[in-house]
Amino acid sequence: MLHRTLIAQLALFSTPLLLSACATAPERPTAGIAAAVPTPAATGLVSAADPRAAQAGAAMLRQGGSATDAAIATMLALTVVEPQSSGIGGGGFYIHAAPDGTVDTIDGREAAPAGADGRWFLDPAGGPLPFRTAVVSGLSVGVPASLALVARAHQESGRLPWASLFAPAIALARDGWDLSPRFVQFLDRSIEAGRHDPDAAALFYGADGAPLPVGTHVRNPALATTLETLASGGADAFYHGTLGQQVAADVAAETPRTGAMTVADIAAYQAKDRPAVCGEYRQYRICGMGPPSSGATTVYAILKQLERFDLTAMGPRSPTFWHLFGESQRLAYADRELYLGDPDFMQVPVAGLTDPAYLASRGALLSPDSTLATVTAGPVPGAPPRADGAEPEENGTSHFVAIDSAGNVVSYTSTIESVFGSGIVTGGFFLNNELTDFSFVPQKGGLPVANRVEGGKRPRSSMAPSVVYGPDGRLVMGVGAAGGATIPVQVARALIGVIDFHLSMADALALPVLYSPAGAVTVEQGSYLEAMIPQLQALGHAQVTARALPLKANGALLTGAGVWEGAADPRSEGGVAGQ
Repeated sequence: MLHRTLIAQLALFSTPLLLSACATAPERPTAGIAAAVPTPAATGLVSAADPRAAQAGAAMLRQGGSATDAAIATMLALTVVEPQSSGIGGGGFYIHAAPDGTVDTIDGREAAPAGADGRWFLDPAGGPLPFRTAVVSGLSVGVPASLALVARAHQESGRLPWASLFAPAIALARDGWDLSPRFVQFLDRSIEAGRHDPDAAALFYGADGAPLPVGTHVRNPALATTLETLASGGADAFYHGTLGQQVAADVAAETPRTGAMTVADIAAYQAKDRPAVCGEYRQYRICGMGPPSSGATTVYAILKQLERFDLTAMGPRSPTFWHLFGESQRLAYADRELYLGDPDFMQVPVAGLTDPAYLASRGALLSPDSTLATVTAGPVPGAPPRADGAEPEENGTSHFVAIDSAGNVVSYTSTIESVFGSGIVTGGFFLNNELTDFSFVPQKGGLPVANRVEGGKRPRSSMAPSVVYGPDGRLVMGVGAAGGATIPVQVARALIGVIDFHLSMADALALPVLYSPAGAVTVEQGSYLEAMIPQLQALGHAQVTARALPLKANGALLTGAGVWEGAADPRSEGGVAGQ
């Protein structure tokens, strides 16, 4: 009864808030696909990829919870309503920013089992396995890290009792939720993983094998039971209990080689405090997640390489801006590919990658009138010799931002990697396929690949949860994105939208995306960038195509009036809920 009441309260709360925002928000120009309507909140808010998850987080704020409490409740609710993208079967990166300038980050990236080695994704002949063969198997599953992450975050910054954070997610799983259009599209597009496990097939697909229709009310009692166990037993119920034992058994059963995940691998996992990566861009202090994420260094490189240009004068409709934005990506991603990986296993030259003088020298290579003929990684100060690997394209993920009444901001990106992860289900939740973020090739040209597979190692990630302090030192922004390797580009675009183009968070997230990490340019299909293709080609971009991109971002911005304004990407089903 308590759970049903909570859901009813959330529904009653969210509707008038959103209506009020629509009624008072000024008319906004269409910046990209469509303009998003922001939700203001004088005290606290949550922006997430699903409004039901945002409401779960906001319920914690109304109970006096911290931004951390709200973020944890949001992640748990997303395990239920957005199981294809994130949840307790995966991992993530968490940033907590305080008004006094203190920034703490937690690495909750999944780890390879101790038995994994450089041949993990190689066939008997020494060649790389087909990608999908590796994904839908136990080979792709890293030790789930989300629960270790949130347990550590709650210990450091939580206010509410641990068990209370689970109540909204338990209610959703036990009482049910309606399948959304986006979710059903994923069920149809990713049938190989979506119905690989009989439990998932029975939950989301009909007797004919087709996805259940939009609006179907489904319940996940197995997940409700799992969440209740975790609520009462803490993260130890997973890492040192029967849940972890079942995960290890399920993964081992689908691992076609020796070295499969064990109970000892799960028990040994630890989320880790990592130093934030911070730097200044146009007097704004931007902080993000360091290695094993490539997010902060790549976002910062894109920005700093563009700093010598007057982007404000160019504006978001300028072909020159988008040309430079694409060229800066090429330089930043070249360094990312060569130098980023797990800092516990290799030297990652973060100081060199974020050195203003180095990035200014890289930015000096950019021309507003022409493209770079070739792009290679730069001579990063302090970097050892490395070889570029062969990582498949990243996918999936979910981002959310929570702000509490004390002005603390949590920017948290959570993932299970590909849509429905490995396709393996334990306890009602999907297990990740994060290990396919490793390079399938351990060395090249006699040099080690930074992101090669090793036992206990964490694969490189593109996740880029970010927070921003303004020129006056005030905490003014939390932002992040989902969409695999496009994540740093989406975040850099949003930061430029706010800082250089002076847009609201809603309009910054609605800006279109141009993606060109390796030279070939992709512009977002359906956006005004399609009309710029001839101009981009005239600037030297020989290959420019328009296609749909996996874009999904969430953020919040402190307005000049001192009110936090949250927004969700208009391409997504995201929503914002206030305290």
